[in-house]
Order: sequence, then structure tokens, then C-alpha cells
Amino acid sequence: MTVPLRAALYLRVSTARQAEHDVSIPDQRKQGEAYCVARGYELTETFVEPGNTATNDRRPEFQRMIEAGTSKPSPFDVVVVHSFSRFFRDAFEMEYYYRKLGKNGVRLVSITQELGDDPMHDMMRRIMALFDEYQSKENAKHVLRALKENARQGFWNGSLPPIGYRIVAAEQRGAKVKKKLEIDPLHADTVRLAFKLALEGDGTSGPMGVKTITKHLNERRIFTRDGGRWGIGTVHRMLTRPTYAGRHEFNKRGKSKELKPAEEVIAVEVPAIIDQAMFDAVQAHLKSRSPKVAHPQVVGGPTLLTGLIHCGKCGGAMTIRTGKGGRYRYYTCSMKARQGATACEGMTVAMERLDDLVANHLAERLLDPDRLEDVLSEVLDRRQDRSERRREHIAELNRRAAETELRLKRLYDAIESGVADLDDPALKDRISGLKATRDQARADAERASALLVSSAQQAITPTMLRDFASTARRRIRLEGGGYRRDHLRALAQRVEVDKGEVRIMGSKSNLLRVLAANGVATAAGGVPTVVPKWRKRWDSNPRTGCPVAGFQVWDTRPGSNP
Repeated sequence: MTVPLRAALYLRVSTARQAEHDVSIPDQRKQGEAYCVARGYELTETFVEPGNTATNDRRPEFQRMIEAGTSKPSPFDVVVVHSFSRFFRDAFEMEYYYRKLGKNGVRLVSITQELGDDPMHDMMRRIMALFDEYQSKENAKHVLRALKENARQGFWNGSLPPIGYRIVAAEQRGAKVKKKLEIDPLHADTVRLAFKLALEGDGTSGPMGVKTITKHLNERRIFTRDGGRWGIGTVHRMLTRPTYAGRHEFNKRGKSKELKPAEEVIAVEVPAIIDQAMFDAVQAHLKSRSPKVAHPQVVGGPTLLTGLIHCGKCGGAMTIRTGKGGRYRYYTCSMKARQGATACEGMTVAMERLDDLVANHLAERLLDPDRLEDVLSEVLDRRQDRSERRREHIAELNRRAAETELRLKRLYDAIESGVADLDDPALKDRISGLKATRDQARADAERASALLVSSAQQAITPTMLRDFASTARRRIRLEGGGYRRDHLRALAQRVEVDKGEVRIMGSKSNLLRVLAANGVATAAGGVPTVVPKWRKRWDSNPRTGCPVAGFQVWDTRPGSNP
């Protein structure tokens, strides 16, 4: 008696949409089962792959089938596919797995492409695999071309939109509906909150890192779009996505996630959730915290000006050198140390003298309440303008909620008086839509009001300026000598040393965030957190002499664009 061969069916479609609509899978199953009956095979197992490409092996069911087919003993003798393209669309990978199964005595057969085992049919199978790979790449090329043109015209290409946006129909072209993005009010405020936390903190701390923002959102039960918890990767992608500033980048990465050339990237204009200035500031903040940019020792090392001090002649970083067996320490130009005098004639300054010079100048010049108010006046005016716009937005949301509530009341009155029929499907849809609009407007107004209250709590008052200045002057120096590095870095983030002068540079917006977010914490003994964001520019500060080290000190602050 002949023992029938055991067979396994492998069924696959390329997209999840095809799987949802049962495209091809039922037909492949029907033909596969009929093929097994006709050949006398015993069908032992069926592997169904819904919505996975055949250009790679990252397919759960495929891997499960390969694992079973290469185990000893194998639970089946034959793998049946509708066509070889269902198995693989990559000639090299096709051959690799074909041989891997063959070494364990498992054959691969196609219902529509029956081949023998002789050398000629072996060659035909390889040629078919090459044609399948070619066809796959050609199809991908034409699809990508169509998607790029769709993006150039400003339409969305159908993928899941970033959180804070939703897809809406824009226009009808024949049988196709072109779509665009619009702001989703329910989640847009979550995006704004994340960017605000990254830039300013929550009022009790300084600017937050990605991990701290993730913890903040989860602790306050601010969920993701699908009701889940936030992860560090998700928050980082949100904070670095230019879509939120109004510019979505399509075709930015290839299939292997590598960045494509800039000329291949398509910019799609979308409604902005945050302004470009805030987005750029957050990118600078994240970059400054990256270990690729600033070594952890630069942030936490014991040297006061590490990571801040630069040679005024070449712009290179200055590093520590010692003399007399470590008794004396100096800041010296790293370019000259590494490449010699041809790279830079170099600057060398005694570390203690320069530390005293920088810290004393900041304490005496910048940490003066009148000086602080003058430096920050322009930024404070803009913050007040933002608060006014936010109040107008809240009033508009409340007005919308009130109008919608009035419309609902009119409908209810019509139902009670018998003018309208409650069983009318159109009426039910109308009531449901009005309720959703009302509830959404109320939720948005509550969230915007909370943000307004939070910003009001961070308002900079003359008393806060005086307290901050007094506390910072007192706490910038440690008992027994030395300085608090983090306190100094809240005030200055770049120091350039040139012949006869030192240039201390800082950011108005950063100083404002330190005041707003860290004023209370600093007064209580906390350590401010800072964002090293810099642009060199001179202002009207006078040149002041410093007899301590024989240097002239320039205190530079950015002008009208903090």
C-alpha cells in the first residue's frame, strides 16, 4: 500500500486591504485543496499570510512554515503554492529557501507552474524567479511614481496619519477620492503639550527629555490615539516629525530605512499644529542632549566650562591641560594641541582665573533685576500676545459649544412638539453629530484653559526676577570655593576666549524658560536644567574691564529672534 505524501498549503496576499476583502486567499485555498485531492496528497496544514510582501522573509507564517519544513522529522513532504511568486519575489532568497527545504526532503510545487526535477526544469524555475523579481520591482517603481505625484499635488497617500491629524476627503476624481490631512482637535493638544514640555517643562522643572515626557504623559493618563500608553520611541518620533510644523516629508526613507537624497523627498503642505520656531527650538534641544553631540562628561563632568568654552581664533573647543604634576590647570585650544600651530596659534588660559571671570561677570552684570527685565522685555511681550490669542481661541470654542447646545435644544423641542420624528435615521445622525461637536469643543476648551492657567502660573513678575537674581548670585558659588555648573549654564552656554577678551553668549528665550520653569525650584535649592541653543550676535552691551585676569568681557545676547 502506497503512503500518500503529506502536503502543506502556503497562501499569501500582498496587502492587508486584500486580506480584509478576501481577495485571492479563498481562491488560492480552493485551488490548493483541489490540487492535493487530484494528486493524492494528504493536506496536513495550511499557512495563511494576510498582507505581507514576498520580497523579504519577514513573514510570521512563512517563518513558521520554514521552521516546520526544516525540522526532523518534517510534518509534511510537499509545500504547495499557487505560483512561485506567492512563495518569493526575490530570486536569491527563493533559491536559498528552496534548497533549505530540499535538504530536509521537502519539495516546493506550484499549482500553475508545474515543473519536473531535471536540470532543464530547474533552470526554468530560476528564470521564473528572476521574472517575478523583475515584475515586483517594476510594479514598485510605477506605484512609487504615482504616490510621489499624488504627494506633489498636496494629497495624502493613505497611510496612518501622525497623531494629531485625521484624514478627510478633499475631492473626487473619477472613482478615486483624493484625501488630505486636517488637525484632529482631540489629539492636537497632546502634541502641543509634548513640545511645550520639551521646551519649557511643566512649571516645576526645566525642559524635559524624551523619557521624562513619556513618563509625564503616562502618569497623567494622557493616552495615545488607540488608548495605549506612550513609549520613548513614539514620543521621540513625534518631537522630531516636521509634519507638525506644517511640512510633511514623503519618500524620505527607502525600504531599508536609509535616508534618500534631498531631491527625492516630496514636501507636502499640511496644517501646522506648532509654529516653526518652536519646532526648531525643540530640535536644537534634543540635539544638544544627544550623546553623539555632547558626551555625558560634558554634561556631568566636574570642570566648570567643559563643553562651553571655545577658542576665539579658530572656533574649536578648548580642553584641560595640566602643569607641574597637576598643580596647575589650563584651558587650551584643542585644535593647536591636535594639529599644531598651523591649525591655530592657540589660546591658553588659567582655569581658575577664567572660571572666576565668567561667573563673577554673570553674577554682577546679568543677575541684576533691572538688567534681566530689560533683556527679556521683548520676549515677555510676545508671550503676552500668545496668551491673548489663546484666550480668543477658548472664547471661540465656548461659543461653538454653546451654539451647538442651542441647536440640540431646538431639535429636542421639535421632537417633543411632534414636528420631528425621533425614528428618522437622518435626525438621529444629526443629533449624534451635534453631540460630538459639542463635546469636542468643550474638551478642547478645557484643555486650552488648563494650558492658559499653566502659562499664567509661569508669568514673570518683578518679584520673581529679584528672587531669581538674588538666589542665583548666592548659589552659583559653592561653599569652600568652586561653582555650580548647572546654575552657570542656565545663564550662558558658550564662552569664547580671544586675545585680551572673553565673549560670553546666551539665549533670551532660554533664559526666560529657566526663569519660568526653574525660578521656584532654584529658590528652593534645585538645579536648573538648560538647553544649549546659541546664535552669535553682538548687542549694545558695553565692554567692561576685568582686573582679575586682564581680559575685556563681552556679554552677548541674541537680538530680535531669541
